[in-house]
Amino acid sequence: MSNNELLQEVSDGILTITLNRPEVMNALNLPLLEALDELVDQVRFQKAVRVIIITGAGKRAFCSGADLKERRTFTPEKVRLYIHFIGALFSKIENLNKPVIAAVNGIALGGGTELALASDIRIASSAALMGLTETRLAIIPGAGGTQRLPRLVGKGKAKELIFTGRRIDAKTALSIGLVNEVAGPEDLMKQCRKMAEEICSAGPLAIEQAKKVINYGMETDLATGMALESNGYRALIPTQDRLEGLTAFKEKRPPQYKGE
Repeated sequence: MSNNELLQEVSDGILTITLNRPEVMNALNLPLLEALDELVDQVRFQKAVRVIIITGAGKRAFCSGADLKERRTFTPEKVRLYIHFIGALFSKIENLNKPVIAAVNGIALGGGTELALASDIRIASSAALMGLTETRLAIIPGAGGTQRLPRLVGKGKAKELIFTGRRIDAKTALSIGLVNEVAGPEDLMKQCRKMAEEICSAGPLAIEQAKKVINYGMETDLATGMALESNGYRALIPTQDRLEGLTAFKEKRPPQYKGE
């Protein structure tokens, strides 16, 4: 990772990833995206990491989107490669085998909102400002925004926000279902960690299956979704974690899950 553009810290099964370019509102340049891609590939196989929190350095921004200063130096071919890369990376985050919480600590525009959309849960600071603003630059969202936003808030509201390029505050984002919770700026990370700790108390293999079944089930009909759920449940029956859950319940103690 170059120039410490991406920071990481693991504590009690929770990996906190910090986009560390506060001088440009954590804009997404290629080195930062490449570092994030590398880290996502690594964490997939790290049993010690149960939940991931993604946030931005500083108090102003979660992520302001693409680094437009860098973008101006790109040829059209390199722009196409960048869009392909960021789209694939955000899909990789969406389909990661661990829950991802976006701690939206400030401005989240364009690719910043798309990164939040690719996360499983979004908790926003009351000072956050979100929006897919690309049409104001005569382009459209290119990292999943046109697809994930309508699935989350509905087609009509998504079209309104994308067509106008409007920025919305945290209260509005909560009211339309774009974020799960809103916290005061000083309490944001505490609230995200509390959510992550609750998730860590559940069986990691169960969380992995639940995420997979929800993600794929939402893209198909109910009968197929039910079949996916049944397959996911069956995959958990022979696990040691399932037996540990039953034993812990019987013994009236907290379970000690190992992801096995």
